[in-house]
Amino acid sequence: MIFDTHTHLNDKKFCDYDIATLLKGVDGVIVASCDIDSNYTGFELANKYPNIFTTLGIHPHDSKTYNDVIERFLINNYNNPKVVAIGEIGLDYYYNFSDKETQKKIFIRQLQLANQFKLPVVFHIRDAMGDFIEILNNNKNLLNNGGVVHSYSGSVETAKELIKLGMYLSFNGIITFKNSKKAVEVIKEIPLNNILIETDCPYLTPEPYRGQINLPMYVVKVAEKIAEIKNISKEEVLNVTYQNAQKVFVKLGERK
Repeated sequence: MIFDTHTHLNDKKFCDYDIATLLKGVDGVIVASCDIDSNYTGFELANKYPNIFTTLGIHPHDSKTYNDVIERFLINNYNNPKVVAIGEIGLDYYYNFSDKETQKKIFIRQLQLANQFKLPVVFHIRDAMGDFIEILNNNKNLLNNGGVVHSYSGSVETAKELIKLGMYLSFNGIITFKNSKKAVEVIKEIPLNNILIETDCPYLTPEPYRGQINLPMYVVKVAEKIAEIKNISKEEVLNVTYQNAQKVFVKLGERK
């Protein structure tokens, strides 16, 4: 099963693309939402295509735009069978498009909603790992449904701490880059049972396609790199990571 757990087919870069064509080479994808427009578009795509699923949530960049209209949309649609998680939510101190305190406040609010909805969470964390871990440790009561740290870039030690908190770690085309030593070390040290694969397309295109727009089918290149790191077959990586996706995104496992 070739399954991409984190795409942005709702991104404007794909406006001129045929979605059915983008889905060639994969059995399914999850579309991650970021702002109000991408929430609407991701929701529409998921309800139109049987092999597209979606998340609902507001990215830390857009935390300052969070309002009652957005929250009402989340509340009204979380129980749709194609909505598999709340996300991508979290903290991003690299750009600080929203101030840190607002990011923290909206992050925690969406953790509360995810717990209320009994949905897992997809996390976006950049240059904010310390505050992220602190928030998780202070809100363990909200982590009953697990989650995924998308595009994981932290240390081995932090990876093990997150796994203890019930998190999965997701990797994308970055691991194929020559300077991606930290992620490779993490993959070596943690069990395959705690790993997911993604593209984050249209961004982070893996080698040998770097410089081109990223596509869901390139998730196979991520699987191949993990297989190389762990000295196992690509097929085993694809099968186990899909099983992992079914465990964390429970609605995937419920579908026949």
